[in-house]
Amino acid sequence: MRKLINSTYVTLDGVIENPAWTAPYFDDEAAAFAGAQTDAADAILMGRVTYDGMSAAWPAMDESDPSTGAAYFNHVKKYVASTTLTDPTWNNTEVLRGDLVAAVTALKARDGKDILQYGYGSVTAQLVAAGLVDEVRFWIHPVLVGGPGLTAPLPPAGPSFELLDTKVMKSGVIIASYRPRTAA
Repeated sequence: MRKLINSTYVTLDGVIENPAWTAPYFDDEAAAFAGAQTDAADAILMGRVTYDGMSAAWPAMDESDPSTGAAYFNHVKKYVASTTLTDPTWNNTEVLRGDLVAAVTALKARDGKDILQYGYGSVTAQLVAAGLVDEVRFWIHPVLVGGPGLTAPLPPAGPSFELLDTKVMKSGVIIASYRPRTAA
């Protein structure tokens, strides 16, 4: 069964939106980690907000420069959970309509590599609650930008996770990888 890996950039004050603030920290070390993630994945799952942002940015990037990652993002299979997107314009995009949990369960059951998901919003919250997210990787950036932070609603007790790994980069970015803790 394929794994669903969530990879989210976050500031010290919990902001995940508009991650232009990551640019000063995206050095060779971060690029290598990001490249390993995409090498291990043959699909991306996203919500509508993430789709709108990524589909506006990636097609405008130079695919001939391997350091941009544009060739990967523009050609990888993309799944968008949306009730309003009807005609996706970004190459190789399929809209998931109806029961999100059933659709992602079916995607994970298919043969293939990991499925990557960027950002943490309502789609991720639903999938965590359903036990479908296998790992979350928070890229904690040493910057404060002000804002609402992680705003997806959680159950009263919240999901519990166990630490898999931490990687501290020379730039000060910390990547903390967790998997959902199974009930005892």
